[in-house]
Amino acid sequence: MRKLEGKVALVTGATRGIGAGVVLALAREGAHIIMVGRTTGALEEMDDAVRELGAEATLVPLDLMDYDGIDRLGGHVASRWGRLDILIGNAGILGPISPIGHIPPKDWDKLMAINVTANYRLIRSFDPLLRAADAGRAIFVTSSVGTNCRAYWGGYATTKAALDCMVRTYALEVANNTNVKANIVNPGPIRTSMRAAALPGEDPHTLDTPHDIAPLFVKMSLPAFQENGEIIAYASYKDGLYRDIFNG
Repeated sequence: MRKLEGKVALVTGATRGIGAGVVLALAREGAHIIMVGRTTGALEEMDDAVRELGAEATLVPLDLMDYDGIDRLGGHVASRWGRLDILIGNAGILGPISPIGHIPPKDWDKLMAINVTANYRLIRSFDPLLRAADAGRAIFVTSSVGTNCRAYWGGYATTKAALDCMVRTYALEVANNTNVKANIVNPGPIRTSMRAAALPGEDPHTLDTPHDIAPLFVKMSLPAFQENGEIIAYASYKDGLYRDIFNG
């Protein structure tokens, strides 16, 4: 039996980059994937790939700045499944690489809206459904710049620092009397379009791919994974520094 057979997983930013890699990895393990993305065509292409792996998906064309849409999605999941086993808050934007004072207010607001507020709305809408699952798992994606500040990265870094604080606070709130675990992945340098936009001079072929990092998300989605409120660095996981918490 596949490790996630019968589980329901929601993934934002599901059509490209890390999100797409995670969708396929979860599908290989038998999860039903609720794929959230902005483009219907891209969702349909991912749906084909999921079905080739013997899994099923629900396609949700949704801009995450449509907060009422997130609430409606929560209602749909509640009525169809009555629970959510896995929530992957992956979607995010880079915003301008610029001195903080030069970031246009509309770009700052969009960064906060997608990278922070949308994830708050996901927690708000799906917390009851994660609690209703046998072993709810919530995983969000951060960046090292949220803690290791870097000149000109202030907009993106501020949103990741806020996300880290929010998710770790949520983890404390579900730590007692629930089966929910909330954690964060720091992917580091992965071959994505966002990475290419941020560092255009970098050779992408020197980087790991979304398919390389995806198994980490699968392991953190399993009921056996009992860590809570942790930031798991992919580089350290890859180097074997988390052998104990991943059962060797």
